[in-house]
Amino acid sequence: MNEQGPRPTILVGASHGTDNTDGQAVIRELLRRAQQLRPDVQVVEAFVDVQQPSLVEVLAGLPEDADVVVVPVLLTVGFHTQVDIAEAVAARPGTSVAAPLGPDARLSQLLWDRLLEAGGSAEDGVVIAVAGSTAAAAVPRFHELREQFNGIGGADAVLGYGAALDPRVPAAVDIARRQRPGASVSIASYLLTPGFFHDRVSEAGADIVAAPLGVDDRIAEIILERFDAVVTPAALV
Repeated sequence: MNEQGPRPTILVGASHGTDNTDGQAVIRELLRRAQQLRPDVQVVEAFVDVQQPSLVEVLAGLPEDADVVVVPVLLTVGFHTQVDIAEAVAARPGTSVAAPLGPDARLSQLLWDRLLEAGGSAEDGVVIAVAGSTAAAAVPRFHELREQFNGIGGADAVLGYGAALDPRVPAAVDIARRQRPGASVSIASYLLTPGFFHDRVSEAGADIVAAPLGVDDRIAEIILERFDAVVTPAALV
């Protein structure tokens, strides 16, 4: 009788995709660090927009005998998690989907770290710039992020959205100026990578604009935790 070994388990990191080469490098490095932290798990990159290979193409090319967990390398639920990723996962047997990266207290702490690195402080009028989403489920998560962020640093930050929701980032900057007359206004960029949206954030009229979250081991650890929450212990034996 032939004994078969355990089915391989593959982590597919599905990110939005960007034309910005620095942004592409950030995602690549986050997944490389996740692979480095977990050498027993194959980590594969895929995209839901802009870049190739697409998630559908990547899943179709994986071994049929592999168990696959798609980890959305995205900061919140939204159209890409609820539609693009969900449909791609449903089309391949043996594929599961994990939760997106946020909200998570470590991301909120990293957001503060980036703001402080840029020269911002809790004494400023602070705006948290988020991409926004048409998904109703994303809204409470944005507010959870704000509560975590304010609790860590003692600010009274205003949420500003890039799309779909109000106030948009420039309007949020105006609100922050009115709330703190005479103070600087700083933007904490709740974005993974540089790219189109961060360019627009930089043009929103703030005095200080923090860098996106970027490369950090905490994000790689969250990617693996989302994976582990889906994979059963038996699949890792």
